[in-house]
Amino acid sequence: MDPAGPLSTTAHPPIGVASVAGPDKPLIFDATLDTKISAVVGGRTAQALAKAFDMETVGDLLSHYPRRYARRGELTALDELPRGESVTIVAEVLSVSERSMKSKRGSIVEVKISDGNGILTLTFFNQKWRAEALRRGMRGIFAGKVTDYRGALQLAHPDYELFADDADAPPRDSDAQRRWVEAPIPIYPATATMPSWKIAKTVALVLDGLGPLPDPLPGALRAERTLLTQRDAFEKIHRPTADGDWRAARDTLKFTEAFVLQCALVLQHNAARARETRPRVPTRGGFLDHFDSTLPFELTGDQQQVGSEIARDLAESGPMNRLVQGEVGSGKTVVALRAMLAVADSGGQSALLAPTEVLAAQHLRSIVRMLGPDRAAELMPTLLTGQLPTAERKKALLRTVSGQALIVIGTHALLSDTVHFFDLGLVVVDEQHRFGVEQREALRLKGAQPPHVLVLTATPIPRTIAMTVFGDLDVSTIAELPAGRQGIESFVVPLAEKPAWSMRVWTRLAEELAQGRQAFVVCSAISPKVREPGEEAPSAEGDDVKTPPTTVEGLLAELRVKPELASARIEPLHGRMSSDEKDVTMRAFAAGDIDILVATTVIEVGVDVPNASAMVVMDADRFGVSQLHQLRGRVGRGEIPGLCLLVTTASADSLARERVDAVASTLDGFELAQADLTLRREGDVLGGEQSGAKSSLRLLRVATDGELITQARAHAQELIGDDPDLSSIPPLAAAVRRRLDESERSWLRKG
Repeated sequence: MDPAGPLSTTAHPPIGVASVAGPDKPLIFDATLDTKISAVVGGRTAQALAKAFDMETVGDLLSHYPRRYARRGELTALDELPRGESVTIVAEVLSVSERSMKSKRGSIVEVKISDGNGILTLTFFNQKWRAEALRRGMRGIFAGKVTDYRGALQLAHPDYELFADDADAPPRDSDAQRRWVEAPIPIYPATATMPSWKIAKTVALVLDGLGPLPDPLPGALRAERTLLTQRDAFEKIHRPTADGDWRAARDTLKFTEAFVLQCALVLQHNAARARETRPRVPTRGGFLDHFDSTLPFELTGDQQQVGSEIARDLAESGPMNRLVQGEVGSGKTVVALRAMLAVADSGGQSALLAPTEVLAAQHLRSIVRMLGPDRAAELMPTLLTGQLPTAERKKALLRTVSGQALIVIGTHALLSDTVHFFDLGLVVVDEQHRFGVEQREALRLKGAQPPHVLVLTATPIPRTIAMTVFGDLDVSTIAELPAGRQGIESFVVPLAEKPAWSMRVWTRLAEELAQGRQAFVVCSAISPKVREPGEEAPSAEGDDVKTPPTTVEGLLAELRVKPELASARIEPLHGRMSSDEKDVTMRAFAAGDIDILVATTVIEVGVDVPNASAMVVMDADRFGVSQLHQLRGRVGRGEIPGLCLLVTTASADSLARERVDAVASTLDGFELAQADLTLRREGDVLGGEQSGAKSSLRLLRVATDGELITQARAHAQELIGDDPDLSSIPPLAAAVRRRLDESERSWLRKG
């Protein structure tokens, strides 16, 4: 019998079960968390789990926790089922009927099931025996994709498991019957080929074949927090007999997850600091001193504080690994440039990795401007991007490998095997959320010695995410804005309720232009079928994003014929333009030769045009909270107040609208980051590109488990301070290694 076996307690197996085969008892006993699943339940079941959930080991399977628990006595609210999605529900059979098909030979069995209010139809084609297997009054778990057929909800060819028939009758004793009815039934994240009960049967086989399981938590810590052993926790979360079982198991496994992750991050941090590198100390009267003495403004208190932290790190023999997070326009580039000048004073080179060619080119111009012509000639800041002409690229490569260029600024082209440095002392990664950890590591390996690493982000990060995603980095924060910055007024333009306001948007934009100012108009797509490279797809979080997006090409044509904008100079900017075209356009906009830039999110970060006072974001509901905050930061950068109009067709009660409203309500990026954390689905909070498998949290929730993460971090630091290689707790060392191996597997799969 297959572990996923004929589970519907019928004479015939549910559809799809025969595709997964295996024994009715484990193939081996004394399995460990590192044992391959195939060794316990057979190859076909293991292949199905690998295909559906990317599982390889027993530990992977046992960490696939139930998403909720059902009971034999409960029913699912059918009127809340989402159309077009696969569901697992508990319901009761109301009626069973069979009829012949009209257009061809064969029959249809229709089974009506209900939650006591709504009705759902199960449809089976040419399976007459289902009429005998499913009888009125039976209750069970049904799984399939919800469709709408002629106004009625249905599941076509669903899988199911019935709770009771002659082979699975409830106990006759009333107390035992009550316990049987109330016993929690695990409902797992599932797929069409691996429904919940197949997973449950396979998990049960693995638990039966599991050998002794050494506990990764120190005994004293487990006792202090009154937690279960890991073996008991796995048993009770997958096979609970009462609600108290899975709750206690969840508490244990959640803390264990946080503790193992924090141990891994602390060990990575310590290992990075333990490497030997060359200290980089500025020389008296050198590049840094000259730069500071000629600055036309005074650094903010936060800039000075973060600058001191960086200087302290650079002076040590262990490489710096520091994340600087700062509000939009808080002056992170100046802080990073001061670090580059300290490295240049020691003869070392710095590489600045930017996410787009527009931003890389702007960094080059702003750095040259801040240095002045004399210092720029000595340091020779050099641009290296993928679209450079061959002659320019060869010149840039030569300057880099010879050490002539002490500051090299580029895009992903910096990661190429053809790029070599003479003495790479500092790696600066701008807008970390646009890069994976792999890219950061690839650039770091280009140094003869481990270079210092400075990571910048203008996306404020809640502390819990900083500890889970960037836990191997020291974190600095610049929250203070430079003096003289004007505020930005943000307004939602709700076209679902106020369609006439669409006219006012362009009149308001014309009023800004009449005062000699400039404006951005942002679209989510270039043309009807082309999004910007790297652009987010429309959200699938229940948002009512149904209408086609406003496009750069379509809106450009529309704006050019609007009477109120008749005299405006309007040009596009997007990722399909060549590097030279984008550079020419941005230079013209910065020079005031373009009034309105109709762009995609290529202008999201780093673009600095003080005369740009207004921004209109079309289809604002198609962007995330942090992305809207970044976009808005392109205006209000000088002495002119900023205006941001967030145009949306999302309904007032939708999640998409909540995000737009949140952005309009505050300019505080850290407050928005916390709101984003609360609004977004947990799986999207960290993002795999930022952190590899570290984003694959099982039970831990950074939105709600901040205190738990903080406590786990403190325990991890204390333990590793006394036992740097975890030699006293081999099971914990193995769990940390398993966690890091999972990260490595994830990176390899992405390649």
